[in-house]
Amino acid sequence: MKKKSGVRFLRPLIVILIFIGISGILTGCSSKNSGTKTVKVGVVGTTDNPIWKQVNKNLKGQGIKVKLVSFSDGILANQALNNKELDMVAFQHYAFLHQEEKEKNYKFSVIGQTYLTPMNIFSDKIKSIKDIKKGDKISIPNNVTNAGRALTVLQQAGLIKLDDKAGDMPAIKDIVENKLNLKILQQDPAKIMNLLPDVTAGITNSNFVKVAHKDPIDDAIYKESFSYSNKANKPWINVIAVRSSDKNNSVYKKVVNAYQRKNIIKIYHTEFKHMYVPAFSAKK
Repeated sequence: MKKKSGVRFLRPLIVILIFIGISGILTGCSSKNSGTKTVKVGVVGTTDNPIWKQVNKNLKGQGIKVKLVSFSDGILANQALNNKELDMVAFQHYAFLHQEEKEKNYKFSVIGQTYLTPMNIFSDKIKSIKDIKKGDKISIPNNVTNAGRALTVLQQAGLIKLDDKAGDMPAIKDIVENKLNLKILQQDPAKIMNLLPDVTAGITNSNFVKVAHKDPIDDAIYKESFSYSNKANKPWINVIAVRSSDKNNSVYKKVVNAYQRKNIIKIYHTEFKHMYVPAFSAKK
């Protein structure tokens, strides 16, 4: 009888201990989940660090913190996103993103737009594209996406005509009309501004224009049509992208919301004058 009594006593005790154990586990998970969520964002270089510093300030009180992971190459950043080493990437425009998806079968989705960067025509020799003569040399970047955009700018300026079938990233082979028989040279985009004395004009990214102590808009001899509402510019809008399986993630949407603010646009104007143009309507 004593043995049975002991068993009856142990059973409720075991149940209580199991309940306490489960409660402890659940409490531990809740505590962990209630902590700060770190979102790893892949970027190229460190240029945009001031922007993301403000994003983290905008996220204060929401239990979310952005941690930047810098890459020297955007291809590596996209690879890391695909491999789930990152939560999102913020360095590329639509044209580059779509090319990456096409070539590598990535399943990415855009969850927010950031900025447009000007890509205009510069010269040390002439003041207007009207001064360009037959056989003149024009420098453009030697990488696929920026070369394609530069050729599009030359077409906008009325200097060449491209095959309509070329898409967002045309190549020199896609030029179907070149009345002035211009010699288009593909060169390192970082060196184009320094090579202007050797050519009639050149086109390169606005960050390299800034390095050369020139204004990406004011010092250009030709300025491309520049508005994010212009459909022709959509391929060149920089974006925040995630794996498609995460496109509805509420935490990531809060990060985008923290980015698309008026104080971010203010940073564009104060720290990146004429280098970045917002490609979003600020919510607050």
